Amino acid sequence: MTLTATAPIVQMVRFAMVGAVNTGTYYVCYLLLLKELPYLAAHILAFCLAMVGSFFLNAYFTYRIRPTWRKFLLFPLTNAANFVITTFGVYALVDLAHFSSTWAPLAAAVAAIPITFVVSRTIMLRPDNRQASESLGESVAQTTPTA
Repeated sequence: MTLTATAPIVQMVRFAMVGAVNTGTYYVCYLLLLKELPYLAAHILAFCLAMVGSFFLNAYFTYRIRPTWRKFLLFPLTNAANFVITTFGVYALVDLAHFSSTWAPLAAAVAAIPITFVVSRTIMLRPDNRQASESLGESVAQTTPTA
């Protein structure tokens, strides 16, 4: 097996590792927010916060690419299916099946993993055009005043 043939497998393993960290991040945020917000509001806000961390972990660790503004702005598309599946899953588990709102998000997240990987890989490995390929780091460096 060549390196290019194993790349998707290695990326899938890394994606799963990032997913575990991201799920933990999401779940801690969700539990903290659940103390002050209704469960769906806590879910949505925790999901958005965890998605930002997921972008950077996937860029640097999973796909070994530099994060660009274009990919950052497209990255939420990788979570669209995840968001729909988990949000419907949380709702169905809590309101319809009377499952605990504490555990429902973890159960709902499992079904979304394969779809999220395929969409993530497609967007993250897509070549950027020249104008949109400026990295997030380059953008910050250009706006920071020098002494």
